[in-house]
Parts: sequence; C-alpha cells; structure tokens
Amino acid sequence: MLNRIMTIEIARVTEAAAVAAARLRGRGSEKDADQVAVDAMRNALNTIDMDGTVVIGEGERDEAPMLYIGEKVGTGKGDRIDIALDPLEGTTLTAKAMHNALSVIAMAEAGSLLHSPDCYMEKIAIGGGYPAGVVDLDVSPEENIKRLAEARRCPTSDITACVLDRPRHADIIAGVRKAGAAIRLITDGDVAGVIHTADPVETGIDIYIGTGGAPEGVLAAAALRCIGGQMQGRLILRKPDERERARRMGIADPDRKFTLEEMASGEVMFAATGVTDGSMLPGVRFEKGWVTTHTVVMRSATGTVRWIKKRSKLR
Repeated sequence: MLNRIMTIEIARVTEAAAVAAARLRGRGSEKDADQVAVDAMRNALNTIDMDGTVVIGEGERDEAPMLYIGEKVGTGKGDRIDIALDPLEGTTLTAKAMHNALSVIAMAEAGSLLHSPDCYMEKIAIGGGYPAGVVDLDVSPEENIKRLAEARRCPTSDITACVLDRPRHADIIAGVRKAGAAIRLITDGDVAGVIHTADPVETGIDIYIGTGGAPEGVLAAAALRCIGGQMQGRLILRKPDERERARRMGIADPDRKFTLEEMASGEVMFAATGVTDGSMLPGVRFEKGWVTTHTVVMRSATGTVRWIKKRSKLR
C-alpha cells in the first residue's frame, strides 16, 4: 500500500526530472531535453524502497535508454508498484521555451494501472459531480456538448472544450462549434488538458476531447482518479502487430472503451512538476545559486491535493 512518505518521494522524482529538463529550455533540442529528464527521473526512482515496474513509459525495451515499458525501478525492497510516467511531457514546448511543459508520474498498487502499448488513444474527460455516463466516445462531439450542458443546466455556449491543435481533430472542432461551445486549442500537453476539466471554474475548461498518446491518457486517468471526474479511453491499433502487442500486454479486446476506473484503479498517487510556466504550474526558477520548483501531488486514498514549492541550493 502506498504510504504518506511516498508523497514526498514521488515529488522528488518529478522535481529532479523537471530541473534537469529546465536547464535545456529554449535550446532547440527535444531529444537532449527528454534524455536528461529520463536520466534524472530514473536515478530518483532507483533511490526509493519499492519493487517498481514501469507499465506506461516511453516505448518498448529496444528503445532504451528511455524508461521503457517493463523496466524495473526502485531498490527492489518494499511493495510492488505500478508506475506510469512521462519525464518530459512537452519536449517541443521545452525546446522552444513555450508554456505548459511538465514532468509527470503516477504510482499505484501492482495491477492497478492499465498496461498499454505506446500508441494513440481516443479520449474524452469531464470533471466530477455529474451523473455517470454523461459523455461517451461513441457519440458525436456535438451530442457530448449538449449532454454536458444539460447536466450542468446551462446553455451550450457556456461550455468550453479543450482540444489538441492537430489536423486530425478538424471534425471534432467543427462538431463542438456547431453545438455552440467554445474551444481552447492547445499545442501540446494533454495531461494538463484533462486535469483542467476537474476545476472548470478556475481553468475555464469543461471537457477534453481528442486523440493523443495512450501513456498520457493513463497518466491523466490516474490524476482524475485522485481528484474526481469521468473519462473514457480507447486504444487506436491499426496494424496487426500493434493489436498483437496489446494482447500480449493483457488487453483481450483491443477495441474496447476503458473507463476511468479501468485505466487507474486501487490506490493511486500522481505528481507533476512544472518545467516551463503553464496554466497548471509555474516552471523551474534558477537564481543566484538556488533553484525553485512547483509540484502538485494528488492521492486517491484521501482525495488530497498538495501544492509543494521547494527551494534548494543548486548542485
């Protein structure tokens, strides 16, 4: 079982990765920024007393030295833990010194997180407080907007949808606008986009719709499990080898819709540290021999959300 001590440990992991990546903000190299974040996160994970397995990572084993699916981390002492991670969500954002780059991780009891291949996933998410089944991947974006507005007892014009700015989302964007809702387009960072739906008063985001990475989908589901919300995800597996890989990972029906609880069950912890300034967290600050980080840590067992501001000497 995850304990309170892990609240600090999990924060240290994302802080280490964020600081390493922040040193390369605006340097134009996505690969280098990602690599230093991976190295820092791996080193931090390996100091924790746990028997950890990466179930959502940056690819398969042959893509090492990235943190790959199936990699063992931790000292090997302690509980068996599932880990989903993205050492640098927003490699392009970091390389260009743009807003909303994060280092993110989720930890859960073994068997609690969806074991998914590194592929794309259809996603839809809203915050908490609504009746079950308000939104559904199998209905149109227009219908989902209407359902959400009805559940909120407001006109569709009061709804704002968050969508990744990609050509593949042209039909989604058209459907949302046809329903009369507004759209907040984001260039990257769909984990934060999903999380924003949990606090629409503060963020202005009521619903997230679109296709993005499956790893980010599971990470976002872990966060929503901690703070409340609804989410569905469906893997996009177009090639036979992709479908076979999913089956080897325990997904008997690759075409199924996964609920929030199926993507992240049991006791879950989630942490994110800002790399660049963003709508969710400030980025890393370097000044006069000191470094300051801002981290959010969420825990499903207690429903708590902790905001941690850390200032430490540069090494």
